[in-house]
Amino acid sequence: MENNITTTTTDSGKTAAIISYFSIIGWLIAYFAFHKDKKTELGSFQLRQTLLYAILSTILYMLLSFVLTIIIIATGILSLIYLAYVLYVVLIVVWLIGLIGAIKGVKTPMPIIGQKAQTMFSSI
Repeated sequence: MENNITTTTTDSGKTAAIISYFSIIGWLIAYFAFHKDKKTELGSFQLRQTLLYAILSTILYMLLSFVLTIIIIATGILSLIYLAYVLYVVLIVVWLIGLIGAIKGVKTPMPIIGQKAQTMFSSI
């Protein structure tokens, strides 16, 4: 198995890492424009994390929106919406930790999902 990861262009890896944090569109741009032909360890590491983050945050957002809507309609307790805010704050903190690592150019795993992303998307 070949290792197509180069270590000579840390700047392009850092650029791909940072751009990947800005939505799934940013991830696609980072992967196809900066990473696909010039793979770096940092770029691969951050792209794996942001892909899993995008998938999980989308699923959590949709699931929580659906479940809370049902519960609020059934019970009339509007204060349950604060549960969603807590989740959103946690997601933002996790995202910021990853983004700060990308800006610094270090491979800092995101809390909760960072290590799992490395094994799930090892082909990136």
